[in-house]
Amino acid sequence: MATAAYEQLKLHMTPEKFYVEACDDGADDVLTIDRVSTEVTLAVKKDVPPSAVTRPIFGILGTIHLVAGNYLIVITKKTKVGEFFNHVIWKATDFDVLSYKKTMLHLTDIQLQDNKTFLAMLNHVLNVDGFYFSTTYDLTHTLQRLSNTSPEFQEMSLLERADQRFVWNGHLLRELSAQPEVHRFALPVLHGFITMHSCSINGKYFDWILISRRSCFRAGVRYYVRGIDSEGHAANFVETEQIVHYNGSKASFVQTRGSIPVFWSQRPNLKYKPLPQISKAANHMDGFQRHFDSQVIIYGKQVIINLINQKGSEKPLEQTFATMVSSLGSGMMRYIAFDFHKECKNMRWDRLSILLDQVAEMQDELSYFLVDSAGQVVANQEGVFRSNCMDCLDRTNVIQSLLARRSLQAQLQRLGVLHVGQKLEEQDEFEKIYKNAWADNANACAKQYAGTGALKTDFTRTGKRTHLGLIMDGWNSMIRYYKNNFSDGFRQDSIDLFLGNYSVDELESHSPLSVPRDWKFLALPIIMVVAFSMCIICLLMAGDTWTETLAYVLFWGVASIGTFFIILYNGKDFVDAPRLVQKEKIDICICGKRLGLEDSIVQNWSLY
Repeated sequence: MATAAYEQLKLHMTPEKFYVEACDDGADDVLTIDRVSTEVTLAVKKDVPPSAVTRPIFGILGTIHLVAGNYLIVITKKTKVGEFFNHVIWKATDFDVLSYKKTMLHLTDIQLQDNKTFLAMLNHVLNVDGFYFSTTYDLTHTLQRLSNTSPEFQEMSLLERADQRFVWNGHLLRELSAQPEVHRFALPVLHGFITMHSCSINGKYFDWILISRRSCFRAGVRYYVRGIDSEGHAANFVETEQIVHYNGSKASFVQTRGSIPVFWSQRPNLKYKPLPQISKAANHMDGFQRHFDSQVIIYGKQVIINLINQKGSEKPLEQTFATMVSSLGSGMMRYIAFDFHKECKNMRWDRLSILLDQVAEMQDELSYFLVDSAGQVVANQEGVFRSNCMDCLDRTNVIQSLLARRSLQAQLQRLGVLHVGQKLEEQDEFEKIYKNAWADNANACAKQYAGTGALKTDFTRTGKRTHLGLIMDGWNSMIRYYKNNFSDGFRQDSIDLFLGNYSVDELESHSPLSVPRDWKFLALPIIMVVAFSMCIICLLMAGDTWTETLAYVLFWGVASIGTFFIILYNGKDFVDAPRLVQKEKIDICICGKRLGLEDSIVQNWSLY
């Protein structure tokens, strides 16, 4: 069992130091942070001054350096998600960002404003729902990985043994990571989605759990982070594990999703759907092979399900993906292209069974992980389905929920919960739990990446595509359009700051946040609004003759329409773009550090 992190903590604050006291039974440790030197040391309870201001906290998220100096981020509220094999799982619901400095008088006005913006970025990420932790259980690894570990691995702290792909506060914990003696104060925090349900079928009670782990490598927002980077990390990569616990036996089924693993972008430009651009300068096979080399090492065989359109603007991406798989010629990879929108048009979502039938035999070959009540491994999962659509959200989640149900059907039959011939679809009470959980999973992943709830969740919740669902999808699409064009630059900067992709340098002479705007950014929208307003006024207040009115209307109408098209033509100048990290330049630079079998992914645990 891993060395548990402290669960009960108190934060004592003095002008000179932060004291984090461990209040677990028998604990005497106190983590001391010097607010002047920033030194981190271990003390005991008698070292806490009586004059300190005290408050309860539920964990240390980490520390970060901003313009004003260092900040300590702590968890101030949590809610219980459930119990996982007698381990309590928590969701962090509120945080506090505490400055080491007692005053901001050392900052200029520009520095003060920048520091305020950076703090707003931090709080933006912290306010996105979906941070989970446990003080006793390693949430970052699947059941199968945990079953194949060494005794040495089992004795490591949660921070040491965690899969770094899924530790969202890894950068924030870097100072604590360097000191093994304080690891019990450090909590690896997962970002994604976790739900747990106690269920009953045929009078037999079992726990059903769904976990989605969102990777912090190449993390970001919908249009600003696409494809892969030079190390092979895919955008919006999520590992989803479905777990069943019945009478001591445990079964799990793992799937992954991730952006199409070639170098491509889709920068917002005010159009509803910007055209995807496949890089002509990059070595696609290099990045593609790095991505799937790591996937095969970690998960085994790869059954790739590509759900994007096979015509129109998405077609080149599908063709490139298929060509890459064919060129690689790996026996560990199978590629299935399924044009989701074409096959399911006119509300014919029953046609998804075509895909399920096509991959049924492959799914049986991949199997699932099963360990009996005595702890003996009965079956191993030999590989995963790696699904994607353009965003790896809506279409992807629908397919993943259907594949997971088919695996669950086999698991529950093998465990004796379902009788021979019984179908999960016939278990109304469980089906409601199952569908709603997968729809909630879709919404969580979508909000974290695209800024809104998922599309197509009416099918996931009810098994039917409805007209109300179409209307809700339209509403969410409009919100996505606004956010993707006018607020996602800030969201991307927030994530890059939080994850350490950008480090604040208070000595930097030029603020990265102050980007001068071209004259047309201010002038053209004003001209368009004025021209459109004048056009309406001329219509409402007719002139002496109809020809005079028509002339005015035509003049202002042409002015407003012409300005609109000029704005649209220069669309990239009007969207909210990231300012801290220029990812478009980095993506094409393939000369950066290489993946290989890097330690951040391949750790000292046995793999699939």
